[in-house]
Amino acid sequence: MLYEYRVYEAAPGKLSKLHDRFRNHTLKLFEKHGMKNIGYWTSEVGDYSDRLIYILAFESLEQRQEAWEGFRSDPEWHRVRDESEANGPIVARVMNT
Repeated sequence: MLYEYRVYEAAPGKLSKLHDRFRNHTLKLFEKHGMKNIGYWTSEVGDYSDRLIYILAFESLEQRQEAWEGFRSDPEWHRVRDESEANGPIVARVMNT
């Protein structure tokens, strides 16, 4: 099993829009493409309060690559992303490990 730790830094004032996109669309799209949602977190105290942190699981490095390629080319993802960013980007930076 391979785990991917990802951090999305929301654009100023856009964390709630990022949460909405994940809650209403992204989690389902991840599962559709073979990504296993492990957990999602935000910080209330201490760390940065504008970040969405999450972990995904994959069977292998090859399966991870196929899943991300499928997700990124999915027309539904493009529609959701475009709609959620109609008034500008909601993600300032993405970090993954």
